[in-house]
Amino acid sequence: MSGSGFDSATLISAGYALTSEELIQRDVKASEDVAQYALRLGDDALILAQRNLWWVARAPELEEDIALSNIALDLLGHARVLLTYAGSAWGKSEDDLAYFREEEEFRSLHLVELESEDFGRTIARQLVWAHYGFELFTRLSQSQDEILAAIAQKAAKEYDYHVDHAEQWTLRLGIGTEEANARLQAGLDHIAPYLDELFEDEELHDRLEGIAPRPSELREPVMSRVTSVLAEAGLTLPEVPQALTGGRRGEHREALGYLLAEMQVLARKHPGASW
Repeated sequence: MSGSGFDSATLISAGYALTSEELIQRDVKASEDVAQYALRLGDDALILAQRNLWWVARAPELEEDIALSNIALDLLGHARVLLTYAGSAWGKSEDDLAYFREEEEFRSLHLVELESEDFGRTIARQLVWAHYGFELFTRLSQSQDEILAAIAQKAAKEYDYHVDHAEQWTLRLGIGTEEANARLQAGLDHIAPYLDELFEDEELHDRLEGIAPRPSELREPVMSRVTSVLAEAGLTLPEVPQALTGGRRGEHREALGYLLAEMQVLARKHPGASW
């Protein structure tokens, strides 16, 4: 397919940004295990995009309003293509999976579900999540599944920017005013109980050897970089008892229900509507 980014009917050029529309056009079909894995990553991206979009017209300065919006749109792009790939296994579209699933059918992590109506909490989560995403998608770009690898190549590049954004704000707040330091520290205290779930392996990963990295492999590089940046900013990530996990099993925090109600209401009230 000349000029399309595809080297052949099965190979995808390095660095090519695969879209959900192209997945549909190519009529790909993920295996059940790959679909379940793509669903997890797609749900994480979709829910965190919704959380970060809360800051549209609310960020502390205009440039940051645009920055957080762009990060949210990057995540929404990841969600679209991952959910499209997941849905290929079950004959469902990205919209089916985003708007017409019940709360217990989502597989997002608790960390992305947390409310973020405080800038300190948002930056605290972004610092951890950006490093987590960068490590995850960098490794996933070597996946034996060429679709996941193509999705990950683009996502890793975008997460590299998200890392820079989060680190810049962490340093700015940490070594800024006493209030800025205190609010970011409060944000770190808030997210700390939900970190173990990021690195929790499942039986699914046993069946995806060579296709998906194990979450436990990400802990050391992610936490090493996060704690290094925090030390430079005069902040700490507290060692606290971890909250119960369960997002991957459909066991969610109450906050997810409210988010889904707002996100899904229009599609459910007017199914099939377009504009």
